[in-house]
Amino acid sequence: MHHEEPVAPSRWRSPLGIFMLAAGAVGVYYLLTEHLTHVTQAIPYLVLLACPLMHFFHGHGQTGHRDRGQPKDRTPPP
Repeated sequence: MHHEEPVAPSRWRSPLGIFMLAAGAVGVYYLLTEHLTHVTQAIPYLVLLACPLMHFFHGHGQTGHRDRGQPKDRTPPP
C-alpha cells in the first residue's frame, strides 16, 4: 500500500511570506525610483561579486566538480 506524506505548505504562501514579498517589492520600487543612479553605479561591483558569491553558496559550477576523479569518455557521438 502506498502512503503519500502530506506536502508542507510553501512558506511564501503564508501570511508572513506574503508580507515579506510585498515589503521586498516596495523596497525594490523605492530603490529604483529614488536611488536609480546609486543602483546603476553599483552594477559593475555586483557583477564582479557574483562569481565569488556563487562559489560561496555552491551554485556556480557545482556539477563540474563531482566527477573530478573519474576519466571522461571522449568517444565522439555517432
